[in-house]
Amino acid sequence: MLKMTLMIMMLTPTAMLLKPKILYTTMTSYSFMIALISLTFLEPSSNTHLHLDSTSAPLLLLSYWLLPLMILASQYTMTKEPMQRQRTFLSMLSSLQLFISLTFMASNLTLMYIMFEATLIPTLIIITRWGQQTERLTAGTYFMLYTLTTSMPLLMSILYLNNATKTPSPFMQITQLTSPETELLLWVACLGAFLAKMPIYGLHLWLPKAHVEAPIAGSMVLAAILLKLGGYGIIRMMQIMPTMKTDLFLPFIVLSLWGATLANLTCLQQTDLKSLIAYSSISHMGLVIAAIMIQTQWSLSGAMALMIAHGFSSSALFCLANTTYERTKTRIMILTRGFHNILPMLTSWWLLTNLMNIATPPSINFTGELLIATSLFNWCPMTIILFGISMLITTTYSLHMFLSTQMGTPMLNSMTHPTHSREHLLMVLHIMPLMLVSLKPELII
Repeated sequence: MLKMTLMIMMLTPTAMLLKPKILYTTMTSYSFMIALISLTFLEPSSNTHLHLDSTSAPLLLLSYWLLPLMILASQYTMTKEPMQRQRTFLSMLSSLQLFISLTFMASNLTLMYIMFEATLIPTLIIITRWGQQTERLTAGTYFMLYTLTTSMPLLMSILYLNNATKTPSPFMQITQLTSPETELLLWVACLGAFLAKMPIYGLHLWLPKAHVEAPIAGSMVLAAILLKLGGYGIIRMMQIMPTMKTDLFLPFIVLSLWGATLANLTCLQQTDLKSLIAYSSISHMGLVIAAIMIQTQWSLSGAMALMIAHGFSSSALFCLANTTYERTKTRIMILTRGFHNILPMLTSWWLLTNLMNIATPPSINFTGELLIATSLFNWCPMTIILFGISMLITTTYSLHMFLSTQMGTPMLNSMTHPTHSREHLLMVLHIMPLMLVSLKPELII
């Protein structure tokens, strides 16, 4: 484990010192090598030094797997920039990966909080320095203010827990606290920070802004990993905090399911491609929040499966949106139509990724949503109405996105470059894990 952390740390000086000719080749090769070595973390016997278990290992592996994909996806845009900016960008990605991996490896609540907040700095720099429009500063401000405001109560509760237990709170049950009122306050304070990070509907306004303004690597890491830090944090809080009745979580479950449906309806009226994918992330994370709050074995397994599945499928959708943007210089869906006639192979990737996004078998998305639907229905049969409506609208906007961008007569008359092998490799490395994990789901569930 320490070796892996040192390898990630060394990526930053590597990015700064490599010769310009071999910068992207070497960085991508190194990060792929780290991703392949990290596959051993799924074996329980390998997790002896830092705190890795069946909850954190799959998410850690997802973050390692996406680092080389982010470098691959950014290559076309970044090679046009000055060399110093390219080096800074790659070192920012490496430092962000370091903070993310240390969050998942943390052995106590205090360390997890510090690393959870440290991810804010590289992400903020990536959004504000490499964003595509002038609104990127507003997006960065939203992102920072939402995270910091909701994190302050979490910090206060961690300090209180450390003081009550006379130790940095490890991930084990704290049985005795002073009163039920204190427990309730601690629960609400702890949940606030993680629910805003996921984000739950109502605290979600920073996400579409951040996604629309961020470069492709920023969008990928936001959708695939940073949203999952919220779910991971809630699962960890369930392990530490005194057990509460599900009645406390009832407002959150209702809000997350209703919010998922509202986010799906918002998707139907989006014209911006990246904004649509960002709102679809909010709806999927709503299902994950509801599943975690129920606290049954099936629902937690479903939440874990859907988090991993969403990490790959939303990242793939952002890569496809970026591929379209590089050729048309617009993200408005009606202006990007007709790609089926020009780049038919890209249309195949769009169809496959959209089918994954609406949870078609044999993807792991289907496994996750099936487990969540079963546990929700078992908890309260009425939830199947909201879940069914949500699934119906998800299918509608996914097909709408596919038809709007691929079918019809091309609106733009400019010359379109053919797709590169790099872009096809990027899609293969997103889609293959989704299909293969469903053959052996016990790796992540």
